[in-house]
Amino acid sequence: MTAPPPPASRWTRWLPLGLFALFAVLVTWGLVHPKDDTVPSRFVGQPLPAFALPPAADGKPGLASTDFTGKPRLLNVFASWCIPCAAEAPQLAALAAAGAEIDGVAIRDHKDDLAGFLARHGNPYARIGADNLGKVQLAIGSSGVPETFVIDGRGVIRYQHIGDIRPDDVAMLLGKLREAGQ
Repeated sequence: MTAPPPPASRWTRWLPLGLFALFAVLVTWGLVHPKDDTVPSRFVGQPLPAFALPPAADGKPGLASTDFTGKPRLLNVFASWCIPCAAEAPQLAALAAAGAEIDGVAIRDHKDDLAGFLARHGNPYARIGADNLGKVQLAIGSSGVPETFVIDGRGVIRYQHIGDIRPDDVAMLLGKLREAGQ
């Protein structure tokens, strides 16, 4: 007759199963509650910081914070090297066709690359400023490209759209522009 195993060895038999169960619970939790990687700007509700950017494209003026007076406008942060920026181009064209005034901030771009991008995907921008160091992008709380901000007629950031504009977002952004005009 053999003696029963010591209590510590009985506990160690169940340890792998317990660890696997814990791992399964954590994976399930991660699938049910995915992490939100978006970084909303804390500057929504705040005036645009003072800036003056040189022109990024031939034939378009540069962009300054003082340009945001009068009526609400969209401020689109983009780059020619950004694939989602190309994907949102038809929606920017639709917004411009609906009467939205759109200004652009080109991030770390080259004039020739930007000219090719605009020739391929259209140019809905009234002004495009060159933000070669990303200082304005950071100053307004943008964490990446593309991002679009609704700026009211007093230069206050009213809304931030993170990521590319999808077809379903066009009506919503037009509504945000109308709200910003009230």
